[in-house]
Amino acid sequence: MVADLRMASPAAVELVNPKHRNERKTHMALITSYHVPGLYVEDHSIDVPLDWRGLEPMLLAVGSTMRRGAMPAPIAGAPESIKLFYRVVCAPDRINDDLPLLLFLQGGPGGESPRPLSPTSDGWIEEAVKHFRVVLPDQRGTGRSSCVDGRTIKALGDRATAAGADTARSQADFLKRHLASSIVRDFEYLRLVGFGGKPWVTLGQSYGGFLTLSYLSLFPEGVAASFTCGGIPHVPASASEVYAHTFPRMAAKTQQYYDRYPADVERVAALADALEAQKPVLPDGSPMTVERLQLMGSDFGMKPSFERMHWTIDHAFVTDDGTLSCGSSVSDSFLMRAFERTNTRTNPLYWTLQEFIYADGDTMPIRWAAAEEKAHRAEFDTLARPLMFTGEAMFPWMFEQMPELKPFKPAMDLLMEDTSWDKIYDPQRLACNEVPLQAAVYFDDMYVDSGLQLDTLSRVGNSHAWVTNEFEHDGLHGSVVFKHLFDEALNRGDLRRIF
Repeated sequence: MVADLRMASPAAVELVNPKHRNERKTHMALITSYHVPGLYVEDHSIDVPLDWRGLEPMLLAVGSTMRRGAMPAPIAGAPESIKLFYRVVCAPDRINDDLPLLLFLQGGPGGESPRPLSPTSDGWIEEAVKHFRVVLPDQRGTGRSSCVDGRTIKALGDRATAAGADTARSQADFLKRHLASSIVRDFEYLRLVGFGGKPWVTLGQSYGGFLTLSYLSLFPEGVAASFTCGGIPHVPASASEVYAHTFPRMAAKTQQYYDRYPADVERVAALADALEAQKPVLPDGSPMTVERLQLMGSDFGMKPSFERMHWTIDHAFVTDDGTLSCGSSVSDSFLMRAFERTNTRTNPLYWTLQEFIYADGDTMPIRWAAAEEKAHRAEFDTLARPLMFTGEAMFPWMFEQMPELKPFKPAMDLLMEDTSWDKIYDPQRLACNEVPLQAAVYFDDMYVDSGLQLDTLSRVGNSHAWVTNEFEHDGLHGSVVFKHLFDEALNRGDLRRIF
């Protein structure tokens, strides 16, 4: 319970030498330890408040119950505290070394941390463990950190109803506690109580870069240096601005796909016509619509997405050899592949929180920014040909048709009209930032506009951009990008505090 956390001994934030393994494990709430090929792994879990409003990680870490301002009203049906699960990974021959810490900020929103199979299964880890002890947290509501899905959001609503509260409002308020201001406070509290207050280096992939700027806005003292990859948000943030840039890039990406596979222009068009005429359903009973076909372009900003799409479309029709012919039925094989590519049962917060990551303080209602932008672009109409694909854009129909998202719809209707959000960026503090920030900016990034990234970086102190067109948005998953960022920071002297 949160009350237990607030009574924690001040000794809990004393730096514990990693050489004293038993002591360190006790402070870090060790669940288990084991090896995967080439890596030593520890699993940990701590309690954090669901609602950080009025609380500060430092005060809570030393047992203070002091709040700034009035205590917020409890969220009906929600727990007071939740679990923050995290893994600590290092090279097997460096278990007892006093290594600097690297905190990985996962992309998303709604993404869990990597589950490494080996150092090379996610290439940056192979490079990172040469220098760091790597901390891999599941952001709140994801993975093993009090995971939020359709069942949990429905159960919360049922408890709120039983308590006589507004069900949808309780669900909406609960979801608002799963954004950057809460995530960053979780990590700062973890740094204090789990790692003795030792400043760490952060590595932010995609949305993890958004979290990086929130961390530097709120708790720069906790960060020794930061790396980001395809993840510098535009500040001030605006969902409408983001999608005004995203849809033209999606049109360009779609054209690149068709240029690479010209025969797929006709094949995709025929598939769209067949979906409209035959109205097939997916394995979970939801309709396979033209809009859902368009959604399959969501990974066009990664490699080898064009090939994945081409081979998925290759299975589209039931004929003797799969050749396109008049009146061909949509194949079960394609429907299964489409389901696997578009369902979000493993990370429902990805779509649920997608537009709210741009909400910063008091703002205008978001009101389905992507859907609004799409409605003004005739080339993205479901009847337009060639058919355009959409990317990383959520729409109202998803919460009406997809079983894993339906339980979120009442809350979504409220959140889309909400105008009051936590502050996540401090432009003045960012302008005076002293923490070294090294950013990989992918020139052709489909998801995070490179021009907007560079505009923000021009107003962030001590920031350095590496602009490259060699990689897509997922460039970090190899070993080259992290090594380049690390070497640049090291050669510039930005890592003097830790090496």
